[in-house]
Amino acid sequence: MERGFLRTREVIARGIAGGEHPGLQLYVSVGGAPRIDEAFGETRPGVPLTRDTLLPWLSAGKPVAALAIARLWEQGALELDDPVVRFLPEFGAHGKAAITIRHLLTHTGGFRGGLAPEPGAAWDEIITRICAARPEPRWPPGRRAGYHGWTSWYVLAEIVGRCGGREYSRVVREDIFGPAGMGDSWIGIPATERAAYGDRLGGLYDTSGGAARPSEADAEARGQTYQPGGSGRGPARELGRFYEVLRARGRWGGATIARPQTIEALAARHRAGLFDETFRCVMDWGLGFILDSKMHGAAIPYGYGPYASPRTFGHSGRESSCAFCDPEHDLVVAWVANGMPGEPRHQARVRALHAAIYEDLGLTDGGCAA
Repeated sequence: MERGFLRTREVIARGIAGGEHPGLQLYVSVGGAPRIDEAFGETRPGVPLTRDTLLPWLSAGKPVAALAIARLWEQGALELDDPVVRFLPEFGAHGKAAITIRHLLTHTGGFRGGLAPEPGAAWDEIITRICAARPEPRWPPGRRAGYHGWTSWYVLAEIVGRCGGREYSRVVREDIFGPAGMGDSWIGIPATERAAYGDRLGGLYDTSGGAARPSEADAEARGQTYQPGGSGRGPARELGRFYEVLRARGRWGGATIARPQTIEALAARHRAGLFDETFRCVMDWGLGFILDSKMHGAAIPYGYGPYASPRTFGHSGRESSCAFCDPEHDLVVAWVANGMPGEPRHQARVRALHAAIYEDLGLTDGGCAA
């Protein structure tokens, strides 16, 4: 492991000093070899953040659902252009029968449905509510785009559960995280496991108003039903491990988690040049992955910085995390901060941190690391 990354360390330290985040975990590898795997700052006042702390990933865990669906696709259990009603007949209410799995994965289905599920609602209640929802007006599936923060991810998870005969959280643990050696990663952590982790379970803070206070974004920590698109949790290096599996074209150790062709399909440009009506800019998408989109403008939110190659794919969590793979540089990056400083400060943090990582690795000219 290197002690370099001077620019990167400066960005992180500046964020701690400026109150953007009490702490931050960072994992970076090139060619599958870790170059940095460290934790900075505190998990709570007076308690150092460690590499082993489990932090909320929020939406950075969404691609796990994409991989779970893709595994069913390669097994022949479904097709990407299957209508959702093949698996959830009740979903067709109010004219949603034409929405397909591909539309869910590319955020083109047109049923964004607000910001979050009802507090305290059980899983089946949430599925019923989504299935009964009306689509947004004048939204032909696949023709308009807008990030679906939570609705489509419950539907994808329900499809995974109905096809696999197991709850989505179990499928993720048993078929993806387990074979990948991600033993401390969860999407939907049982109460007993949460208690067993004790102080290793890190929190998330709203730092947008100065003093840090517990954030409302981590709904699961308040006892609410887990969100398949927002309840990812674990150390940043294990989020990085997920992308190491993708970089290695679906393999980890002796395990084959997905086929190379499946990984290629996930990272391909399935949605190109469409204006995203949630993020209010043009963004390109793979199947559940945000693709490098800076060709559409310098201020694309939740991007990968000025030096990322056009083939870069990944996902971020709201105001707090990001993970991605840049195949042209053979690079994997994953970081999780425990402070949400508001969108403008977070986007500045993203741009500064990603630029610094590439600069510290000497990857600013499109070449390979020295």
